[in-house]
Amino acid sequence: MRNSSRSEVDPFIVMDVMEAARQAEEAGRHIIHMEVGQPGTPAPHGAREALAKAMATDAMGYTVALGLPQLRARIAKLYGEWYDVDLSPERVVITPGSSGAFILAFTALFDTGARVGIGAPGYPSYRQILKSLALTPVDIETAAENRLQPVPGDLEGLNLDGLMVASPANPTGTMLDRASLSALMQAAAAQGASFISDEIYHGIEYEAKAVTALEISDDAYVINSFSKYFSMTGWRVGWMVVPEDHVRVVERLAQNLFICPPHASQLAALAAMDCGDELQANMDVYTANRALMLEGLPKAGFDRIAPPDGAFYVYVDVSDLTEDSRAFAAEILEKAGVAVTPGLDFDPKRGAGTLRFSYARSTADIEEGLARLKTFMDARS
Repeated sequence: MRNSSRSEVDPFIVMDVMEAARQAEEAGRHIIHMEVGQPGTPAPHGAREALAKAMATDAMGYTVALGLPQLRARIAKLYGEWYDVDLSPERVVITPGSSGAFILAFTALFDTGARVGIGAPGYPSYRQILKSLALTPVDIETAAENRLQPVPGDLEGLNLDGLMVASPANPTGTMLDRASLSALMQAAAAQGASFISDEIYHGIEYEAKAVTALEISDDAYVINSFSKYFSMTGWRVGWMVVPEDHVRVVERLAQNLFICPPHASQLAALAAMDCGDELQANMDVYTANRALMLEGLPKAGFDRIAPPDGAFYVYVDVSDLTEDSRAFAAEILEKAGVAVTPGLDFDPKRGAGTLRFSYARSTADIEEGLARLKTFMDARS
C-alpha cells in the first residue's frame, strides 16, 4: 500500500534528541535534560488525590464531546480570575491536549489548501499538522527587533486564510503586549484571516502577565492546555474557546474525531485548577531556574539570547559557533551529557544556527547542566 502525500510530515526533532538521551542513560550515563518542554513535576497532589477517590466510585465512561460541564465552567471562571474576562462556559471546548485543539481548529476553520501563517521560529507541530490536513503552512520570518514575534507588516502580501500566534512563544518565551496582539488581530481581520491564539504557556510568566486574545475580541479561537502551568503533560487534556456561533461546528467534529477527551484526565484537571499553592511552588522553581540560565548561559559562551518573558525556554543564536545545530546538539550530548534541542525543529530556514534550552526541570539539574555546558565550551574554545 502506498502512503498519502499528506503523511509526508517531518519528524519532531526534539523527540529524536530525547531518544538519543534515553539511549545514553541506558548505557549508564547521567544526562541533564534541557531538551524537553515539560515540567519535571507530576500533576498536582490534589489532582491525583481527587482522581484516586473518583476511580473508586466512577466508571469513567464517555463524557459528552465538549467535555465535563463542571470543568468547562471552572475554565470559564479562570478567565475572570486571570484576565477579568466574562466568559460563557458554553464557549469552552475540552480537548485531548492542545494537539487535539489544533486539529479541531484547523478542521473547523479551513478548507483544503488554505494558507495559514505561523511565526518562525515557532512550534514545529503547527506546520506538520497543517500539512497532514492538506493545508498550507506559511512561515513568517520574524525579526529579533520584534522579539521574534510577527508584526502586522509581516503579513502584507501573504494572502492568508488564517494566522496562528503564540504568546508566550515556543521556543523563544517572548510575549506580545496588548497593543501588539491587538494590532496583529486587526491585520489578520483586514485580509479575512481567522485568528488562532496559542496560549498554552499562560500562567508561566515573569515580569508581566500574558494577554489573552479574548481581552481584545471574541472573534478568535483561543487554545490552552493543562500540560504546562498545571504540570499535566501526559494526561492529554486541553481546552479551546471559540466564538458562540462556532460551538456546534466544533462539537460535531469533536464527536466524530475524538468522541470525548479522557474522562479521568478531565477529573484530575478540574481538581488541579484549585491547587494554587503547589502551582505557585512550581513557578518559584521556574523563576529561580530562569535567573540561573540568564546568568549561566552567557558565562558559558551562549550570549545571544531571545528575551524569555514566559514559558521555560531560552532560545539562543549560536550561528557564531556552528552552521549545523543538530550536529552541535549531538556534540553537547556526547561530550557534556546535556540534552538540548537544535533550532531546526522551530525554524527550517535559520534553525541551523540556533538552540533551545529548557529550564523546566529541578534547580539542581539546571545548576549541574550549566556547569557542564561551561566546562564543555571552555574545552572547545
